Amino acid sequence: QVQLVESGGGFVQAGGSLRLSCAASGRTFSSYGMGWFRRAPGKERDIVAAISWNGGATYYADSVKGRFTISRDNAKNTVYLQMNSLKHEDTAVYYCAAAQRTVLTGVEYWGQGTQVTVSS
Repeated sequence: QVQLVESGGGFVQAGGSLRLSCAASGRTFSSYGMGWFRRAPGKERDIVAAISWNGGATYYADSVKGRFTISRDNAKNTVYLQMNSLKHEDTAVYYCAAAQRTVLTGVEYWGQGTQVTVSS
């Protein structure tokens, strides 16, 4: 069982930055693929970024490439999403996700979500 708790969301002006954190419980965190998804108002939940168990491989949605960076610290059981050059269209609830292989093919655990609001 893995429990995920996000933090770091908030309100920011366009062009600004935020860093989201996801703290995971469980001794097997380091063996899980992790990722961030988001759900904008009126839209489906979509993948934002993913990272392999050892951080050696990453994936980004086209809409965030070059602006967002996903990373993880297995010693702290934490995954991060650094978001720079934020745009109004990045406004969404951001969810942390975990899967034993990769979140790109299926998510086993979800966090509760954290709201990110970017003013235009």
